[in-house]
Amino acid sequence: MERSLLASLMSINDSFEDIENIINANDFYGERHKKIFDAISHLARVNEPYDSIMVHDYLSRIGQLVSAGGEDYLITINQSTANYFNLINYAEKVREMSVYRQLISSANHMLNLAYHPKKQTITEILDTIESDIFRIGESFAKGSSKTGPQRIDDVMANVVTQLNDIRLRPNGLIGLDTGFIELNNKTLGFQNGNLIILAARPAMGKTALALNFAQSALMSNKAVAIFSMEMPAESIAMRMLAAWGSIDMKRLMSANMNEDEWGRFMNGVTLLQDKHLYIDDRSDLSPSEIRATCRRIAKNHPDGLGFVLIDYMQLMRVPGMGDNKVNEMGEISRSLKALARELNCPVVALSQLNRKVEDRPNKRPLISDIRESGQIEQDADLILFVYRHHYYHQDKDDIKHLAEVIIGKNRQGERGKVPLKFIGEYVRFDDLIPGDMPEDYDIDE
Repeated sequence: MERSLLASLMSINDSFEDIENIINANDFYGERHKKIFDAISHLARVNEPYDSIMVHDYLSRIGQLVSAGGEDYLITINQSTANYFNLINYAEKVREMSVYRQLISSANHMLNLAYHPKKQTITEILDTIESDIFRIGESFAKGSSKTGPQRIDDVMANVVTQLNDIRLRPNGLIGLDTGFIELNNKTLGFQNGNLIILAARPAMGKTALALNFAQSALMSNKAVAIFSMEMPAESIAMRMLAAWGSIDMKRLMSANMNEDEWGRFMNGVTLLQDKHLYIDDRSDLSPSEIRATCRRIAKNHPDGLGFVLIDYMQLMRVPGMGDNKVNEMGEISRSLKALARELNCPVVALSQLNRKVEDRPNKRPLISDIRESGQIEQDADLILFVYRHHYYHQDKDDIKHLAEVIIGKNRQGERGKVPLKFIGEYVRFDDLIPGDMPEDYDIDE
């Protein structure tokens, strides 16, 4: 197969461009074949012919003709079957065999780690194995002939299909319903493939708001995965039940509910049990662990995962990154963006803010307040901040339930502020109704 591919390339003008995004020299098993393919690649890149004579000449000039098999071997390859119509099939078969060899190598590596773990923990070993497999899978996907440039007529057909689908939706949203009218208006919903960062200082309610988003996704019959590295799954479930049933969280946690509240509680339990909700409360998760878990969940649903929530980014870990938090957060951010693209669903990742926001007169957050913000700002499609003025002005009871969602970045639309009602006892945010906002409150401050 490798010989047939090389023979086809050297026999057919301009054939290299058809397969250059599918394979590279390392996909060849034979060392001689790697050198010959490298020669073809070089000649193609410098716009020179790459027939057998030119390949022979180039290998001679760089002193690699003998290690590539010599003149006789080039003649042998040239006598192999060459077929332009099978060119892509040849390339894909060579690529496929390369992946099989990588899997065998990874399996041997796995056995070696299992038999000789040295100082690695079982968690570190599993993470290494998952990373190996993901790297192979991601590399194979990038090498598929189905990737790369698309004809504009195909792109336009997809655009028309998408817009017709949006036109038929009752709410006119492009993406997933956030659960809040004004936030929907500004963002057009959380869009598939987008990384959404939700950031706030402690006690602002970012987890409560994130769970509101998750509940809205569940009500849209989406499969939802929540990764909670800060609180156990039971606490997440209780928060969702309190929000759904309008039950005081303290009364729910102490089981001190009246008959009506117990009824709403049980209704919420029944409702949640019928939803496709998965909660993973392991700590110190790595991007590869989250990706592997999401893949397993997605396989169990015909439409895949519809929403992923991660609470929160700074509690994630990347093995081998050491103490360099900036580089580690950069890798986490890139991985979460790649995850959103792969799953084709919104990924909402919570993030902490640094303390310098507390030193300003106006304590509304800025993008620069996000811890290790550089790469996060680049990768995020949407950055939201939660701000409650009452947190800093406890004497103002008329703004106790007032909150703002600040849109710091919106790749697909407008920025701005969305006022919401925060009901702390129910761990829930609601849309504002007329009269909720005091006349003297300046949201544009």
